[in-house]
Amino acid sequence: MKKTLLRKYARLIAEIGINVKKGQEVVIRAELDQPEFVSYVVTECYKLGAKKVTVEWNYQPLEKVHNRYRSLKTLSKLEDWEIAKLSHRADTLPAMIYLLSEDPDGLVGMDQEKAQKAMQTKYPIIKPYRDKMDSKYQWCIAAVPGKAWAKKIFPELNVSQAVEKLWEAILVCSRVGTELDSDAIKNWNDHNRTLAHRCDYLNSLELRYLEYSASNGTKLCVGLIPDAIFMGGGENALGSGIYFNPNIPTEEIFVTPKKGEADGIVYSSKPLSYEGQLIENFSVRFENGKAVEVHAEKNEELLRRMVQMDEGASYLGECALVPCDSPINNSGLLFYNTLFDENASCHLALGNGFANCIKDFEKYTLEECREKGINDSMIHEDFMIGTTDLNITGITADGKKVPIFKNGNWAFEV
Repeated sequence: MKKTLLRKYARLIAEIGINVKKGQEVVIRAELDQPEFVSYVVTECYKLGAKKVTVEWNYQPLEKVHNRYRSLKTLSKLEDWEIAKLSHRADTLPAMIYLLSEDPDGLVGMDQEKAQKAMQTKYPIIKPYRDKMDSKYQWCIAAVPGKAWAKKIFPELNVSQAVEKLWEAILVCSRVGTELDSDAIKNWNDHNRTLAHRCDYLNSLELRYLEYSASNGTKLCVGLIPDAIFMGGGENALGSGIYFNPNIPTEEIFVTPKKGEADGIVYSSKPLSYEGQLIENFSVRFENGKAVEVHAEKNEELLRRMVQMDEGASYLGECALVPCDSPINNSGLLFYNTLFDENASCHLALGNGFANCIKDFEKYTLEECREKGINDSMIHEDFMIGTTDLNITGITADGKKVPIFKNGNWAFEV
């Protein structure tokens, strides 16, 4: 891939993604797949005024080795220096960039039960720091091609061809394009305005419920918090007010539903990549907001453990609206990566909700937002439910029914 395009993409992540400001610290988390591109992102952050950029490298095979040879007690322990790092970040609020390139099957064979027990033990220590940072810092999730990931999507190509093909798909879906004269920054500013207009319309309706139906058997009603708002595209960090884009790419408009108000059944439309494994062809049945029954053709036990991670893992944290007629879905690719597949399809998320989906949320404490119905959990796992015949109807506070989606696309224009 042309280095000029890659530098343009790196600039997009630094400027439109986290929108780094002069004097800020930045932390980048990445796999070992694309070190040269990571160096481009680091450079662009410094050009925008970052004081310090730190890169934290991950490597799936090493994660499996640690899981195999460390005892559960050792895996479950947070060292003093790790707690100090959490405390430092909660105090300094560095901007965070997450560059995804993992092998969708990279953790197959790992003892997932052991890994989950370790996380359940560590999470109560991590949670206060995470809560302290909630909504206050800039973050962005983007992607670069990993060799195994590229081969998963394009198995008929050799490795170098597959990586090049995946680069092309990432750049197109991220609105960078593959032409040297494309203006990625302008593309994103225009896209954000369109998403904002849709949010304005949805928020004007004062919706209290969303009803989902599709021919695959999906029939679900989800309750909404009375003062919840729909969001999409960029958002502002609490305190600093800095505008940033959490996901590159993004096509979704989302809202946090009310904990305890979801009834019916929903069927997945794409595989879910969870903990380095794929959960495929699954369904989730809800009663009084809680996932009470799950089934899957592949990795059903993994899905069951996911919804049992903690008390909030079996409740919904997000309802996201994504039209079938969108760049990612129109690519015809199944990415086996939630960042892309969730932006090709309407989806729900099990687990943690977003406090900033409460109107004027800055006036409330995080605990007050949760009392209003924002779910609290250590996980937030999106799963795709959008189909070409998915219909979504909104029910307003006065009982009026308003079409939101018809046959997989928006039922209204802006």
